[in-house]
Amino acid sequence: KGHFVSSSSTSDESLLRLKFLPDGIFNATEGRTMFVQTQDTPNPNSLKFLPGRTVLETGTMNFAGPRDAHCSPLARQLFRIEGVKSVFLGPDFITISRSDENMEWRVIKPDVFAAIMDFFTSGLPVVNEDSTPSADTAPSDDDDEVVAMIKELLDTRIRPTVQEDGGDIVYRGFEDGVVKLKLQGSCTSCPSSIVTLKSGIQNMLQFYVPEVESVEQVKDEDEEEAAQSNGT
Repeated sequence: KGHFVSSSSTSDESLLRLKFLPDGIFNATEGRTMFVQTQDTPNPNSLKFLPGRTVLETGTMNFAGPRDAHCSPLARQLFRIEGVKSVFLGPDFITISRSDENMEWRVIKPDVFAAIMDFFTSGLPVVNEDSTPSADTAPSDDDDEVVAMIKELLDTRIRPTVQEDGGDIVYRGFEDGVVKLKLQGSCTSCPSSIVTLKSGIQNMLQFYVPEVESVEQVKDEDEEEAAQSNGT
């Protein structure tokens, strides 16, 4: 059953009323409507939120923890919610990963819904103007023909599919036949991430680019530390 929640961050004249629905949340304020939906990802510890509007104009941004969110008011707001481990921003979605698999999504979702609603009615920028999303697959004068083809395939064939699952891939280099990729969003700790790399991404790259021998996942130092602290 749905119920209404009032947001104290709005004025009496433009009271924000939120009605919870089974698959999302509906917002009505000053004649405007906003419906935030949720979508499952292959990773049970990550959930995709679709606000029905543009989140990032270009690219994606991954925030592994609160200290990484200095450039994004939206990410900072989401990290204030108990149980939020990481935040991933895409073109039209926000992927939230929870810190504890025993914490049910029904406990976390209402706070995430409210934070997203409050943020998009505040008029604040999703990211500060002096911060730009990663352009890892942008063409470079230093790219040879093989690297250029790898980047094009990642951008046009592979990235859209991964983003549908609430994640993303970041190109980190090509050396000695090995393509190095960083997984973000729901893909970061997904049990099937290695299968995705090997059977999906690697097979496609090898089909179009014979020079590719394998695909390897790379992690940043902060992710390695988090994995060790979680016993993984």
